[in-house]
Amino acid sequence: MRIRLALSLAWASLWHRRRVLALVTLTLTLSVTLLLGVQYLRTEVRQSFTNTISGTDLIVGARSGQLNLLLYTVFHIGDATNNIRWSTYQGLTDDARIDWVVPLSLGDSYRGHRVVGTDRGFVEHFRYGRDEALSLSQGAWFADVFDVVLGADVARRHQHALGDDLILSHGGGRTSFSNHKDTPFTVTGILAPTGTPVDQAVYISLEGMEAMHIGWESGVAIPGRTVTPEQARQRDLTPSSITAALVGIERKVMTFQVQRQINEFRDEPLSAVLPGVALSALWRIMGQFERALLGITGFVVVTSLIGLIAVLLTLQAQRRREIAILRATGASPSLVAALHVIECITLAVIACLLALALSAGGLALISPWLLQTHGIQIDLRPLASAEWLILASVPTTAALVGLIPALQAWRQSRHHGLSHGTDG
Repeated sequence: MRIRLALSLAWASLWHRRRVLALVTLTLTLSVTLLLGVQYLRTEVRQSFTNTISGTDLIVGARSGQLNLLLYTVFHIGDATNNIRWSTYQGLTDDARIDWVVPLSLGDSYRGHRVVGTDRGFVEHFRYGRDEALSLSQGAWFADVFDVVLGADVARRHQHALGDDLILSHGGGRTSFSNHKDTPFTVTGILAPTGTPVDQAVYISLEGMEAMHIGWESGVAIPGRTVTPEQARQRDLTPSSITAALVGIERKVMTFQVQRQINEFRDEPLSAVLPGVALSALWRIMGQFERALLGITGFVVVTSLIGLIAVLLTLQAQRRREIAILRATGASPSLVAALHVIECITLAVIACLLALALSAGGLALISPWLLQTHGIQIDLRPLASAEWLILASVPTTAALVGLIPALQAWRQSRHHGLSHGTDG
């Protein structure tokens, strides 16, 4: 009965001061929304990073740091320090310990999207997420030298369909003045969305990569030496080198042995990295920034709660008659003090509920933009335990900070009489 009375009195007091407290609640709601959103996004972005590549045991490229090798092969960021010889790639395919090898040849672009030269092994062996395979939403994987398969975001952003002709550009930048105009490619397939950098790339065959560079030197087409597509098909289009290779090893126990031998390869300097280890290293670097952002956001929430204390203390002077009436009707000093704590908790709970609604709406709005712009897939899901803990900490902290005005009210209630502003 006493609890029900305290709750009804607290709600009546809040409703009486709703205009002032609405602004405080709005501030607290925005702060909690920011805190919850940062925690939610950091969890989803980390999961998106982890899901970018799976099932690949090693990434092999020219001697480089593991992060650089991971970034330019998987995330299409940056450039390789060097290529690896074709004979080295063939040596990997002939290794009995290695189950499959997928070649990657980089260096060209299409309207800012990375062009990846590879073979059918890419669509057969590349995995993302929880061992999910690539699939085509339209068409088929390339079969001809000048066939091209588009990632889902590339096709959507540029409104491409099967049968469209594409002119690829030399170099990996967003703007290029060196275009392979003599060797256009035809769209034969469009990959299904994956929510990974795969969606942001354009895929051609290794032979197509060689064909469009016939007659090119140092990034410039030599007049009279370029060829038509028909002439290119008559040439030997075996590559002399590739940029990197993805390696799958059936017997996982052999992974470290193969990695060590590749790193110690004497014929040319190579690096073999474990994708999972490289992803963890990359996240550790990024994690420092996201933890700092989470900490700053936490201070914003604390600041909002301090603002709530300031408002309640300011209103304290206007509540002397209310306290006197409560005391005259038999309310104890403890009940009067408890009202302030209950009010703080109630405002915090309201702010948390509003923050949940705002967070869900905000994520629904920005998810398509993150997927299209950065290839990061953010899905609405039930809150994790860490996120529920953050939400629960807000009313708990509000109860603690509410003790300050509650203590002052308790002291005043012991001396208030019925007369406004008089001490009994």
